[in-house]
Amino acid sequence: MRVIIYTGKGGVGKTSMAAATACRIAQSGKKVMIMSTDQAHSLGDAFDMKIGKEPTRVTDNLDALETDTVFESEKSWGNLKDYFKRLLTLKGGSGIETEELLVFPGLEELFSMFKILELCESGKYDTIIVDCAPTGETLALLRYPERFSDLIGKVLPVKKAGVKTVGPAVEAVTKIPMPGEDVFDDIERLMNKMQRLQDLMLNRDVVSLRVVTTPEKIVINEAKRNFTCLCLYRYNVDAVIVNHIYPDRAMEGYFGKWLRLQKEGLNEIKECFSEIPRFYVELQPGEIRTLEVLKKIGMMIFDGCDPDEVLFRQDVYRTDAEGKTLSIWLPFADKEELILEQEKGEISVGVKNERRRFPVPAGFNGMYILGASFENGYLNIRFGDGPEG
Repeated sequence: MRVIIYTGKGGVGKTSMAAATACRIAQSGKKVMIMSTDQAHSLGDAFDMKIGKEPTRVTDNLDALETDTVFESEKSWGNLKDYFKRLLTLKGGSGIETEELLVFPGLEELFSMFKILELCESGKYDTIIVDCAPTGETLALLRYPERFSDLIGKVLPVKKAGVKTVGPAVEAVTKIPMPGEDVFDDIERLMNKMQRLQDLMLNRDVVSLRVVTTPEKIVINEAKRNFTCLCLYRYNVDAVIVNHIYPDRAMEGYFGKWLRLQKEGLNEIKECFSEIPRFYVELQPGEIRTLEVLKKIGMMIFDGCDPDEVLFRQDVYRTDAEGKTLSIWLPFADKEELILEQEKGEISVGVKNERRRFPVPAGFNGMYILGASFENGYLNIRFGDGPEG
């Protein structure tokens, strides 16, 4: 099983690149599903056909679907939603305002990810290609399993036995309805599903992310920030696809300056992503849509290469021989924007507005942060005995 997730800034052509990759792999004889988790679905436009929430046959070995977030939400947390709705309507009637309060930021994206897990566990496909929302939404989507499972553990720590014993008395005194068996069952299922999803996303033999960019400076900067944040969360980015490259023959005269700017952008991409496989796609004379065009683009991009392989792997975490330094790979991070904190058995690493908390590795138990440095893309954290730093 392989899962390949396409991400990048809005408008760079993620859908087209994802669809072309799906066509290329399907032509090799593998059974492929391409799905969209973007609220503004455009897979149907790319294939020039109607695609819905159920798998739709596109061609031999290739199915497609566009996730329905409302449908997936109801399927994933029906009883939990009903319980929260009861709590919110204790002092007032139900209405559209209550329904809106129950739409927690990022929750619908999380349930879209459950569809990836469901398809993986079904065993019906060899490869799943995911066309994600633009960069910011994708990062929120990918970090939700870790954050939300932790949130549920802290917000709803009540055990079934305790509710059975004191629940009726508490409910009688406080007038607040206690959760029933069905709510706890939903919580357990939800947490179990999030754990399986997190395990899947961090399986570097199965899941790869591919960043789509264009040679413009602003888009390259976004791609670098995206890459750094994905590394912070230990996801494996195994390729960069550079789209919308203007052919030299089309940029003479009036567009000459654009050609110079593009060459500067391509040089920056080559320098910044030197270790990572890069694929280049020239601006086509027509739209990248319809099955035949997508097949052609897929063959062109991955000429002489199997896109279903893990194309690159980087150790995000490493330790030194003495077991005193933990190094975290954060390419393109700005030293001035890094935040490092330790609290009890956890380390918190922040890069700009992204922050990740994770347990202190087993080999560093009982040790404290003594200092840190940032060199060659690695945040090197020095541990030792002494007061917490």
